[in-house]
Amino acid sequence: MAASTTATLDDLFANIIQEAIFTAQQRSLVRNFVSIYDISGQSGKTVQVPIYPEVAAAGLTEGTDLSSTAVSTSSKTITVAEVGVQAVLTDLAAQAATGDVAGDLGRVLGEAVAKKMDQDLIALFTGFSQGFGSAGGELTVADFFKAAATLSANGASGQASAIIHPFQAYALKANMTNTFANPNGGDLQNEAMRTGYVGQLAGINVYESSNIAVDSSDDAIGAVFVPSALGLAVCWDVKIEPQRDASIRGFELNATACYGVGELVDLNGVKLTADAAL
Repeated sequence: MAASTTATLDDLFANIIQEAIFTAQQRSLVRNFVSIYDISGQSGKTVQVPIYPEVAAAGLTEGTDLSSTAVSTSSKTITVAEVGVQAVLTDLAAQAATGDVAGDLGRVLGEAVAKKMDQDLIALFTGFSQGFGSAGGELTVADFFKAAATLSANGASGQASAIIHPFQAYALKANMTNTFANPNGGDLQNEAMRTGYVGQLAGINVYESSNIAVDSSDDAIGAVFVPSALGLAVCWDVKIEPQRDASIRGFELNATACYGVGELVDLNGVKLTADAAL
């Protein structure tokens, strides 16, 4: 039986790279709803995001000069760092496997990087100073309307998104449908009954993520926020580089990404604390 060579494995590596990038984009949920800063063409490991204050206009008197208003910006610094994961594809595994070993490895590596990115963004939820719900209590529709009202009162602009744990989402759906009895349900309740999809509630797009950690008391912290609340600085997105290791007769597949996360505007996010157990 002919041995696998670098040339025969080139196609496998191309498949791995394509699959990993696709998987990372699909599985990294939270990054779709935050402010992203591409610093791939810049030197250094930090990005400073200027934060402009709100200024007030006033009535004028005809023939009287305007008085100047000092606009002083603050800034938030995001520092990027590398994350990575490695897998080994041996010549024998590549040759003997009956399935799509390249695709499988791509999913494993891509999901690992994407999950880490999501978890780092989700970890920022606890830093929001505003919040509703409580440990041990179930998430309710009222919590979302309170969050929407709070963001509106704070002048937060942009589409609000909510990321909650699937078990918190179950409690929310139960609250919406009278524990799935659904008496006199409207369109939103009927949709929750038919498909389990919450959709938009109080103007907030609601999503579920199992990447939200559940603590030892079965509580979890989700959040409602607009894009300017959180920032993601990307030096390079997920990439995979193969490296031949002759002593093991195979290739090391090194998946890495370089990014940083940070809270930008505290008042543009609201945390949701609630029970995350069925």
